[in-house]
Amino acid sequence: MFRNLRLAFGKIRQNTTKPFHLCGQRYLQSLREPSQPLKRCPKWVCVEDAVKIINSEHLVFIQGGAATPMELVRAMTEHGVCNNLRGVRLMHMSLEGDTPFANPEFEKHFRSISLYVGTNLREAVNEGRADCIPVFLHEVPRLFYEKRIVPDIALIHVSMPDARGFCSLGVSADCTRAAICTAKVLIAQVNEHMPRSFGDTVIHSSHFDWAVRYDCPLPCVICPPPNELEAEIGKIIAQRLIEDGATLQLGIGNIPDAVLCALVNHKDLGIHSEILCDAMVDLVEHGNITNKCKTKHRGRMVGSFGIGTKRLYDFLHNNPFVEMLAINYVNDPRVISMQPKMTAINSCIEMDLTGQVCSDSLGCKMYSGFGGQLDFLRGAAISQDGRGKAIIAFPSVTSKGESKIQPVLKLGAGVVVTRAHAHYIVTEHGVADLFGKTLRQRANALIQIAHPDHRECLEKAAFDRLKSNPTKYL
Repeated sequence: MFRNLRLAFGKIRQNTTKPFHLCGQRYLQSLREPSQPLKRCPKWVCVEDAVKIINSEHLVFIQGGAATPMELVRAMTEHGVCNNLRGVRLMHMSLEGDTPFANPEFEKHFRSISLYVGTNLREAVNEGRADCIPVFLHEVPRLFYEKRIVPDIALIHVSMPDARGFCSLGVSADCTRAAICTAKVLIAQVNEHMPRSFGDTVIHSSHFDWAVRYDCPLPCVICPPPNELEAEIGKIIAQRLIEDGATLQLGIGNIPDAVLCALVNHKDLGIHSEILCDAMVDLVEHGNITNKCKTKHRGRMVGSFGIGTKRLYDFLHNNPFVEMLAINYVNDPRVISMQPKMTAINSCIEMDLTGQVCSDSLGCKMYSGFGGQLDFLRGAAISQDGRGKAIIAFPSVTSKGESKIQPVLKLGAGVVVTRAHAHYIVTEHGVADLFGKTLRQRANALIQIAHPDHRECLEKAAFDRLKSNPTKYL
């Protein structure tokens, strides 16, 4: 079977002018189009039989986000432990749900390798029982296409087949397409609750080697309503930095939700964002998001994965207003830069007085990953219409009352956004525009939006570090 697939793939490569990343072992056409069915059917089995193919030393890709195939993950873990498998490596984006394979007692059986560290694996990564790969999201598919990562098995989560046998990857396109193009074996969890989305998500059921029917609701991620401080940050960004007709990218969390809540009076907004969330649905239904001003994918929202509640998943189902596309396209800074008034809004853990931004670690302890933050900040900064805005927003203090603007980053803190990449910085106390500013000008601008209780200490630290009063050179 695999030999025939390789032969078919070789013929396509000889006769196509499309770039390599649009082809793969399992796909006989550009994956922006419906994939060509194979002349075979998947083996429909129970979940315990499906995972029996996993063996020691195998590299297993697991689809992530709200599309995490949790039943396959559960069965895989039990299979690995009961059969005393050793050294099974698990490659994945951030996963939802339980991650039993990461328990200390299973360390000899499994080793998780995150492309973006989620909450459920932080402890394992920081204790050395799991690992992670620092990588820009838009470059993750390259790891598969260039065969730096070649999964023996891919565990994916799809919708029910339609009348022609086509399924959908649903809420998670991201790097899944690249993984299934290069994986040797596909095992699919088929779920009637998985939405059928449009874009880079179509796959024919004949490409599955094994298929498991398991119906369950997708995991819900509910962000609490923004507090007063977060709401104030949202208002500042909405009123001072976002124009009508802007194309938006927002991360996940309270501050992005606060920004979206503050946009009810804006017109003709567009979405080009790796993450789609519930708060965007409100603006679509209210008429604020129309995508009519976008130059690419006009009239459609573009995302790479969606995570939220059933309301979001219902919105994505069979909705041609939304395109779920691969992360190497959605997060490509060159593509991002083509959108009108591209406005990227992200957050961080801390930053120093010169503009260095830490977003992936708490000192030496890993917290998340590079993600798409720099992809979008750079894309917005180099926008072709010259009206893009790269924004980092955060409360001026932590939940413990410490200043998020520090004289220097904590020991071991990872710099995700460099001084040169940092443009607009927003707290509840205002906006600092760092682009083109000297070190002293930056320090002064950041001190002005720091919490008043910390400004005096920051001024002293700035004097010690810069050997001059930062206000002197304004």
